[in-house]
Amino acid sequence: MSITLIAVVIALVVGHTMPSLVALRRYDWFIRWLEWVAQQLGDNATWRGGLGLLVAIGPPLLLVALLQLGLRHGFFGIFAFLFSLAMLFYAWGPRDLDHDVDAVADAADADARRAAAQRLFPERETPALDGGSLVEAVFRCALWRWFGVLFWFLLLGPFGALLYRLVSLCAQGEAKKRLPEAASQAARATLAFLDWPVAQLMTLSLALVGNFDSVFAAWKEAGGAGYSGDTRFLAAAARASVRSELADEALDDVETEFGADGGVVAVSRAVPGLPELRDAMSLVWRILVAWLAVLALFVIAGWVA
Repeated sequence: MSITLIAVVIALVVGHTMPSLVALRRYDWFIRWLEWVAQQLGDNATWRGGLGLLVAIGPPLLLVALLQLGLRHGFFGIFAFLFSLAMLFYAWGPRDLDHDVDAVADAADADARRAAAQRLFPERETPALDGGSLVEAVFRCALWRWFGVLFWFLLLGPFGALLYRLVSLCAQGEAKKRLPEAASQAARATLAFLDWPVAQLMTLSLALVGNFDSVFAAWKEAGGAGYSGDTRFLAAAARASVRSELADEALDDVETEFGADGGVVAVSRAVPGLPELRDAMSLVWRILVAWLAVLALFVIAGWVA
């Protein structure tokens, strides 16, 4: 079996079953690096311009690329495998998406739910708690935390995984605050470029594991057939797929009972709470399983080393 598939499966299992290890996914070193570069370069034109992004992420990526090349033939590939596994695990997340979704769904009251939902809305001060917004948040987080890292890892190895994570950090959050405006804009544009093929594949997978007609119609209407610099087509497809799933579940959950007058009464057995949120998470897991199945087929065909 390919070491790529093994690394992916182990990273997923360890990250999901050993939450204590998630604490290792810290990027304080990157924040300190950006602060140091800002102090050294100050008003340097390169740092203040769009090339500031390259200055920010170039050195750590160069180090990873050199290690990746240097380890690929050593000791029967064992060192290369361990390095790939470590980098994929480190770039994944950094938070566990399942736990964040469960925290929102299981919140005891509105205030606790809003506080928990904040982790799904990193760019918003006040998260939206309606079903559609939560569905979009789950898929957006799945793109940033899971599939973006996985896609670029499969294409470029550890270098690709860290590339995606560092660009993502520079486009949002604390790292963004340490960059000049032009560099952060370059990070957002680069992230959009990195996200676009991933979102397209996620949408295709969603169509295959969900309702194809609903997803395709939403994808086309949202401009998914052309490059627009954003991934709104994924959000539209996610909303449409969840609506279709919940409609089907609602029909399945309706049972008939005899009323007091002898007539037939339809009674819903639907699960209360946030069904959109749980259904969105279920669809994300089905997409991930589909990706792993395709990767396994590539391994069997000998297309993945």
